[in-house]
Amino acid sequence: MFYMKKLFIAIASISLISCGTQLPEIKPDIITDSTLHDTDDPAIWVNQENTEESIVFGTDKETDGAIYAFDLNGKIIEEKTLRGMKRPNNVDVEYQVKLNDSVTTDILMFTEREREQIRLFSVPDMKPLDRGGFKVFQEKRENEWNFPMGISIYKSPKTGKAYAIVGRKNGPKTNYLQQFELVPAGDHIQFKLVREFGNFSGEKEIEAIAVDEELGYVYYSDEKVCVKKYYAEPDAGNEELSCFGKENFNRDIEGIAIATYKDGEGYILVSDQQQGTFNVFDRKTNEFLFAKNLGTTETDGCEVYTGYLNEKFPNGLFVAMNDNKNFYFYDLSKIVKAK
Repeated sequence: MFYMKKLFIAIASISLISCGTQLPEIKPDIITDSTLHDTDDPAIWVNQENTEESIVFGTDKETDGAIYAFDLNGKIIEEKTLRGMKRPNNVDVEYQVKLNDSVTTDILMFTEREREQIRLFSVPDMKPLDRGGFKVFQEKRENEWNFPMGISIYKSPKTGKAYAIVGRKNGPKTNYLQQFELVPAGDHIQFKLVREFGNFSGEKEIEAIAVDEELGYVYYSDEKVCVKKYYAEPDAGNEELSCFGKENFNRDIEGIAIATYKDGEGYILVSDQQQGTFNVFDRKTNEFLFAKNLGTTETDGCEVYTGYLNEKFPNGLFVAMNDNKNFYFYDLSKIVKAK
């Protein structure tokens, strides 16, 4: 009986460690100022001329919502913050996107769920480039099929064209996502639908979307099933390439961040929302490597940058949403090793 009791305790301990509850907590280097409502998803814009003046954008997901701009000390930059948004959900940035034959700009893009549209602004001057927004998913206005949620930008290394890849609150079992080409139109950008793709289990929803531009893949979280992988190039095929990670998550599979290093090396970091941890997968093989406890609660979105920013973040920056109206910033070397 004593032996069986010891065996049970040992098995329980192994189980707890494997699911992350015994992982040592990694403290954030910076906790941002608080938003008004409900943080959800971050994006990192790197100032190429002065990395110390880079900006972390983060959504505040409410009817009276906003895209907050934070400096690298986590302080709100009010003049860069976009207020008056109707439930902004996910956000992404891209560099040197064409406005016309002679002008390019860095861009910020996000979904505005309650207005059923995509928004697009220049960075860092925060000027609208979408003439008020672009409506999406209008073909079926019921069962939340028309509400955009996840978004990621893909800029093709092959053609230089930029694309928005957008998911929704609910939708069909196939062609759950839509991909739009960003078409230069002089002083603004137009959207052209070029592809529908992506399988959906129907179990919960698809929110987190991330693109590996260099390797040409798009990943998204089918929240109770797995991380799914497809080609990002619109003419490369719509077959599902992989469905991985199911056994490594407690329940909801959420935010995805891709840490990129030379020669295709790197990591895919994914939020295990109810477990309060992040699972780390190999960028090339998608094999599970390890989990880390970053002390966040109910994390939706996350983002990563692998280069030098300042003395506090010399090895890169990892940003995670925390369920207390804020975001946590970490020096990346606390989480993964450079490859």
